[in-house]
Amino acid sequence: MKKHLKMLKVTVRHQNQRRVYRVLDLTDKPASKLSFDVDGRQMSVAQYFQKQYGYQLRYPNLPCLWMSPKEKRTYIPMEVCDIVEGQRCVRKLTSDEVRTMIRATAKKPHLRKQGIDEQFKFLNLDQDPYLKQFNINVERQQVSVRGKVLPAPSVGYAQQQSVQAQNGVWDSRGKRFFNPAPIKNWAVLMFPPQNVCRSNDVKAFCDALIKFGSQSGMQISQPSFVKYLREHEIENVCREILQKSNGQVDLVYCILPRDSGRVYPMIKKVFENQNAVLTQCMEMRNLKPVKPQTIGNILQKINTKVGGTNNIAVDITSIPLFKQPVIVFGADNAPPAQGEGNKPAVAALVASMDKFACKYETHISVQDTDGRRMHSPIIEKLQKMVKQMLIKFYQRVKTKPQRIIFYRDGVSEGQHYHVMLHEVAAIQKACASLEKDYCPPITFIIAQKRHHTRLFVQNQRDGDRSGNVPAGTVVDNTITSPHLYDFYLNSHAGIQGTNKPAKYTVLKDDNRMPPDMLYRLTYALCHVYARCTRSVSNPAPTYYAKLATERARAHLNSGMWDSENSSSASSEAERKHNVNEILRDISPNDKIKHKMYWI
Repeated sequence: MKKHLKMLKVTVRHQNQRRVYRVLDLTDKPASKLSFDVDGRQMSVAQYFQKQYGYQLRYPNLPCLWMSPKEKRTYIPMEVCDIVEGQRCVRKLTSDEVRTMIRATAKKPHLRKQGIDEQFKFLNLDQDPYLKQFNINVERQQVSVRGKVLPAPSVGYAQQQSVQAQNGVWDSRGKRFFNPAPIKNWAVLMFPPQNVCRSNDVKAFCDALIKFGSQSGMQISQPSFVKYLREHEIENVCREILQKSNGQVDLVYCILPRDSGRVYPMIKKVFENQNAVLTQCMEMRNLKPVKPQTIGNILQKINTKVGGTNNIAVDITSIPLFKQPVIVFGADNAPPAQGEGNKPAVAALVASMDKFACKYETHISVQDTDGRRMHSPIIEKLQKMVKQMLIKFYQRVKTKPQRIIFYRDGVSEGQHYHVMLHEVAAIQKACASLEKDYCPPITFIIAQKRHHTRLFVQNQRDGDRSGNVPAGTVVDNTITSPHLYDFYLNSHAGIQGTNKPAKYTVLKDDNRMPPDMLYRLTYALCHVYARCTRSVSNPAPTYYAKLATERARAHLNSGMWDSENSSSASSEAERKHNVNEILRDISPNDKIKHKMYWI
């Protein structure tokens, strides 16, 4: 409650004049017991409102709002306050709110282009006195640029089968996973009550999962443990599953109610962090009717989690750079979301562990918090993280990577130089710490989606079905920097609204990759994202790093760490202790670190 009310503007109804206050906090005591001095005697807030305004509180046992400024100690009962409309939301939106927002703001490309032109005409910049003083003229027409469409890579499956992606989408029906993983011992847990989540529906879903899994090459046995449970029973049920399976359980499948915000992080904490048991969660609304597409998407996630590979981008192996062992990194540094207070930033690094750049391992890090309002964009422990990933690559592939490709997410344009200066040096130091003369060439690329550039086709017939520019469209002229090596790539097909192309800026390129080779590699990596049979808008490693940080943040938000209490640590030793404690709570169990548990 405190988190949601803090800094909100409210108006009061107990006075004749309309007055606006800003909420600082909630009081610890209710209005009936919260007292202050009035003419030399103590009086509760409830008594004061009765005497001063003739207003008898209906809810005297509720706490009061503590208004700004804090030193004035202004306490007002909640029941006489109204929230001022139109305020900016300062908390993280729920999944339903995000879904509603996207539907409301998504516009077809031709409508967005038309809206931009109308807004530009409304601004009437030709008559702007300030622009005239500086002799600045703004072109009335949107700028035209030359673009090219990259050929779609071939997507490979088992038995040397392949399929050609068409505008960022391909059909995997009749294809077996490139490397299917078996599931011999698994459990199904149902959190909704039995009258809502019926056992025969669960049985039908499991049968469909086994049937479609077999068609994809996965050997899935019947579940060995099926049970209904409540939120408070998670730990006991986990112990029961481990005892009955002698600790050999491949997966726990959890069916959740629609509002699963609290139970989800608890499941992940108990099963994965504490007991090294992989889980797959699904909302109740997907249980029935059984849809082949839903089953297919779930199987892709499950196969990847338990160690399989769904598909590869065949074109990656034909890129000359990959004739030698190459490690592909993806990194993200996620600061606290709005409304999360002083919680620390979480950084994640993922690294490829095979020649197809499809299998990845993860390393999580927590940024040291010292009360700064602005979180540093730098991944402070990158040297240690990269070193551990290079060691794991050697253990998996039995050879050292001869080249490094590093995709970095979460960096704004103003932070490019700062990040390059520190993080490229950290990668170089990590290599040198393993072997004196070990210095593989590094290509360091910033992948950015937080920009306002949109691409439109000049002729509607050149667009895809949604009216967007086709998947694979590259623009590397006119709207790019004259001083930097950067380009825009629209790698995904439009579903709703107007596509936002990813912007890539190459800050260092020891590999001297020709632009076309880098475009091909980046586009191919957008086709190995394990959750769907679609090309995505960012390379898979950057998506995976983002998923890993989101999983870690879910544990921070589950109540395992109280930001208000921890932020009071003032000494450096106390802060480091808190950071180490948080890292233990949010990091995966050592037994599943080598798996893509966050997919």
